Amino acid sequence: MAGYRKLSLPSDQRRALLRNQVTELLDKGRIQTTLDRAKEVRRIAEKLITSAIKECDNVVEVTKTVQNDKKQSVEVTVKNDMPSRLAARRAALAYIYDVPMAKQDGESKSEYAERTGDIKHPVVDRLFSELGPKYKKRAEDLGQGGGYTRIVKLGSRLGDGSEMVVLELV
Repeated sequence: MAGYRKLSLPSDQRRALLRNQVTELLDKGRIQTTLDRAKEVRRIAEKLITSAIKECDNVVEVTKTVQNDKKQSVEVTVKNDMPSRLAARRAALAYIYDVPMAKQDGESKSEYAERTGDIKHPVVDRLFSELGPKYKKRAEDLGQGGGYTRIVKLGSRLGDGSEMVVLELV
């Protein structure tokens, strides 16, 4: 028996499906899918969240001198990733699809550009800046790691009888 579910798909389609569902789960917080797919997505998502937990605090503040619009030298404090965090972010970027941030209702193009200007990879940024610290605090409070996702069964799908579930971040 293999160490993973084949999901009745060729390997390239299976890999693309899982990448898409993991990206959607980390971006939106919940997805509706079949039970077997949810179990595979959970395996991958929990590994990514665990790496984010380990590396969420590995940043260093650096002061840089940059020129502003008026050609004046200004000192700016920037947070840079330590090498281990950078490697973890790149590994996550290699797996997670690069999805742009969604435009909010009633938001103009200029407002959207201003809100998303400095965010290059929103899903990976959310993983390392929001989810990592959140689950790190949760692990310290409960004294355990893992268990970052929950599977809630919805019942059978009408067309083919597949067990449908909601996979969500806890």
